[in-house]
Amino acid sequence: MGNVQIKINPKVEEVFNSYSNPVRKKLLKLRNLIIETAEENEDISQLEETLKWGEPSYLVKKGSTLRIDWKEKTPDQYAIYFKCTSKLVPTFKLVYKDTFKFEGNRAIIFRMDDTLPESELKNCIKAALTYHTIKNTPNLGL
Repeated sequence: MGNVQIKINPKVEEVFNSYSNPVRKKLLKLRNLIIETAEENEDISQLEETLKWGEPSYLVKKGSTLRIDWKEKTPDQYAIYFKCTSKLVPTFKLVYKDTFKFEGNRAIIFRMDDTLPESELKNCIKAALTYHTIKNTPNLGL
């Protein structure tokens, strides 16, 4: 644990700095949960932080890309995005239907005043980070 090498694209920091302070704090919390979850998984040795579609994105070998963002058109919410063609969000909807709010098959949505259910969210993050090794497991092992 804790031996994850993090490859950081410096442009990601520029994106975080472009958000208002309250939004930046929320997104940095999601970023920290992603990094923590990667560090807790002994099968993950490298995490790449980059930009996809201008959004902070996180990639690992044998995982599915995670993205985080806040959008001006929905200023009272922010989200963690998953690959919409994966089984991730449909499975999260089954397992965590009473815990999270979802946007289609691509995102878990949080309101700015929500308290994050960290344990459950870390389970979802772990599923994404290990997706290609667990995708055939019933309910992704959740």
